[in-house]
Amino acid sequence: MVAPAAGIMPPMHSVPSVVARPLTAWKPYWAKRFGTAPFLPMSRAEMEALGWDSCDVILVTGDAYIDHPSFGMALVGRVLEAQGFRVGIISQPDWSSAADFRRLGKPNLYFGITAGNMDSMVNRYTSERKIRSDDAYTPGAEPGKRPDRAVLVYAQRAREAYTDVPVVIGGIEASLRRIAHYDFWSDKVRRSILPDSKADLLLFGNAERALVELTHRLAKGEKIADITDLRGTAFMVPPGWKPGAEWQEVGVTGGNPRGAGDTAPRDKDVERAKTVVRLPAFEAVQKNEIMYAQASRIFHLESNPGNARALVQTHGERASLRDLWLNPPPIPLATAEMDHIFGLPYARAPHPSYGEAKIPAWEMIRYSVNIMRGCFGGCTFCSITEHEGRIIQSRSEASILHEIEEIRDKTPGFTGVISDLGGPTANMYRMACKDAAIEAACRRLSCVYPDICPNMNTDHAPLIHLYREARQLPGVKKILIGSGLRYDLAVRSPEYVKELVTHHVGGYLKIAPEHTEEGPLSKMMKPGIGTYERFKAMFERATKEAGKEQYLIPYFIAAHPGTTDEDMLELALWLKRNGFRLDQVQTFLPTPLALATAMWHTGKNPLKRVSKSAEDVAVVRGEKQRRLHKAFLRYHDPKNWPLLREALKAMGRNDLIGSGKKHLVPAWQPKDAVTGNCRRQEKSALAGRRASPDGDRRPPPRSGQSGNKQRQK
Repeated sequence: MVAPAAGIMPPMHSVPSVVARPLTAWKPYWAKRFGTAPFLPMSRAEMEALGWDSCDVILVTGDAYIDHPSFGMALVGRVLEAQGFRVGIISQPDWSSAADFRRLGKPNLYFGITAGNMDSMVNRYTSERKIRSDDAYTPGAEPGKRPDRAVLVYAQRAREAYTDVPVVIGGIEASLRRIAHYDFWSDKVRRSILPDSKADLLLFGNAERALVELTHRLAKGEKIADITDLRGTAFMVPPGWKPGAEWQEVGVTGGNPRGAGDTAPRDKDVERAKTVVRLPAFEAVQKNEIMYAQASRIFHLESNPGNARALVQTHGERASLRDLWLNPPPIPLATAEMDHIFGLPYARAPHPSYGEAKIPAWEMIRYSVNIMRGCFGGCTFCSITEHEGRIIQSRSEASILHEIEEIRDKTPGFTGVISDLGGPTANMYRMACKDAAIEAACRRLSCVYPDICPNMNTDHAPLIHLYREARQLPGVKKILIGSGLRYDLAVRSPEYVKELVTHHVGGYLKIAPEHTEEGPLSKMMKPGIGTYERFKAMFERATKEAGKEQYLIPYFIAAHPGTTDEDMLELALWLKRNGFRLDQVQTFLPTPLALATAMWHTGKNPLKRVSKSAEDVAVVRGEKQRRLHKAFLRYHDPKNWPLLREALKAMGRNDLIGSGKKHLVPAWQPKDAVTGNCRRQEKSALAGRRASPDGDRRPPPRSGQSGNKQRQK
């Protein structure tokens, strides 16, 4: 690979207090002699063709198997294959019995279980708890190919198939359920997924480092019950268990654990690396919403790999009492390690067994490149913080350019257009804290809220250089940016905005202000709408200078905690003033572990110290009010007018009902509005306006990104 240009790629991150063994430092397992499989086998016939008599590890996934680094099981499987292990894949098994879990035989080391790139409940149900009609990760988009709570079901069936084989769970579904959590779909607080699945070990976050070490240690004969020192893992232990006599426990005091506040620990004589913080027990958070909010706050404050302590949470009562133990989060991968895992010999295609069937998630990302992982935005509704963490892990420029060449040379149908260079966020590439010691000690929940931290390096120069180099590759006609843009960072770099707008926008650019009002924005930890206006002015100026016709497409959330009816009305009026007619809109979906979910469940604000007298948060729970908030975002749809008129009258805003420019909805109603025919008529009448900023140009939601941002609103 070509060496990066001097000064273009500053260090990605540093956690000086902890040293991690590089992924490539392990001696390969003896089965390395079998070489590289064209695809990881999904049948005994494929195993026999490779000369295998058994698999060392069998990975079970709820997704179709696509051998590409944007799909979790392919990435994990190839990482383990590079370590010398024989890895098989059981994709979308029949879960009605254990039979399908025996298709590859008995694994020598363990079953690795995941629901797939998405949480199975988010994948199957809308924010109104209605079943979706398709599944983007299944051939032909066929629904119903995975069970609800897939990790639980798969883990139990794997255990039935071979009772003596260890079961390891991971991926985003397990990661977001690693402690007691509120479950929106059953409307109750559930236990950690670990005891419910009866798995031996849970790996959370991006788990390559823990998985590689675990697999080598099991191969050397260690028992999985004895492997309790891996960062990024959770396991069940007897009450009072500690790794050693030198360990000390701290508990909850005044809404925070001792030392878990926003300042330095009180117990200065206690070594943080030998300290465990006790969360309120499952039974406590299940019955007491204040305790739930406390647990959520503690959990998020103990999330920086540089200073996080182990956590413990009791599950069960009396005779069945057990402790859930969580080691600190994994150490982020270095750039060389990121290059290693993305440079493995992926087939970059769906498994041949799917024939010509279309898999929507693959179609969306087949010409895109993931350049980094993690996000330091800290948005309270987003699962990326809980899963990938806030420290940005970036690939080298040479690695990214090489992958573009791989797409050009090996991916069928490539026409010269790269659909995205991005990740969870489009423009955090190579951004990191300016001081490694400050980063390791920091306990902020966001690096950009309420203001961008002065210690954060927001230089866009490495990303600009990457864009320019990518455009120069032979055979590449266009590089588009499809990932969501963090515009509060972009406004700091006029050069980046000009580069982006001039060369990398395909007619529209999606960004996510989420709301216009301070109340909900403060609960989301998002910047004020003034920052959006600044970016909009820069975008439009650069677009004009480039002689192009391009538009911003803003995303908004309805019914987020902290949002009142009045807030949604103000947002609707803002949309009308700015000529936006949104089509695809989303209602807040409370996902496990998110801070916004804690607000939704408890009505308290875990961004501040929690107590009975703590700040109350307005919560939109009723179905009718949730529909109303969504209707405000689609004020132009006649089907919403009756509900909006009723609400406006109740709010004393009859002045907004009428046919003038300053009115929100008319006083009249089309006769066929209930059937939806009027919507079709309206769309026909507006067809000539859809090329203007008034029209809705929102693209379909993008999925399949490695790690899968999964905003889950």
